Amino acid sequence: MPLSPAESRELLHLRDIDIRGYLRTDGMLDIEAHMVDTKTYSFGNHDRGQINAGEALHGMWLRLTVDTGLTVRRAEAAMDSTPHAICPGVAPNFARLEGLTIGRGFLKGAMERVGGTQGCTHLRELLQQVATVSIQTMFSIKAHKAAREGGASEDRWEIPAALLNSCHAYDEEGELVKAVRERAAARALSAV
Repeated sequence: MPLSPAESRELLHLRDIDIRGYLRTDGMLDIEAHMVDTKTYSFGNHDRGQINAGEALHGMWLRLTVDTGLTVRRAEAAMDSTPHAICPGVAPNFARLEGLTIGRGFLKGAMERVGGTQGCTHLRELLQQVATVSIQTMFSIKAHKAAREGGASEDRWEIPAALLNSCHAYDEEGELVKAVRERAAARALSAV
């Protein structure tokens, strides 16, 4: 269902974010994010001079390499375009994310390591989405492996405990959770 029709308007700012989850040959995951901000108009900047319409104001990369337990084994940031010449100086600080585990407390731990003046607002904003894509990629690995081994069907899917009560769909008193639990109970009875 689309949004309601918009009023007459003019596009001024674009933020494009691409996040990809890769399975590496060594069994670890690379989660790679790229964010680009552009404007539809040209404007002046004290460090860069004129920034033309469509030219990147922010062009930033973040890659986390995580193991199967979702522990960050390597973190790397790069800044192709920034509004200020000083900004790329904090990119190496994102290596401090190494050792954190994606899950409860991840964002708090990240803020302790690259928060405030030790990091970049724009790269920190990507961390929530990178964490989510890490989890989704881990689910993809398990599903892909099951499909190669004869396929786990949809009726065998179980809701991970970490997802319970995380959103409307996973309300542990809701219809979806009830239906999944009923299918699991029926499978257990038929196995007896």
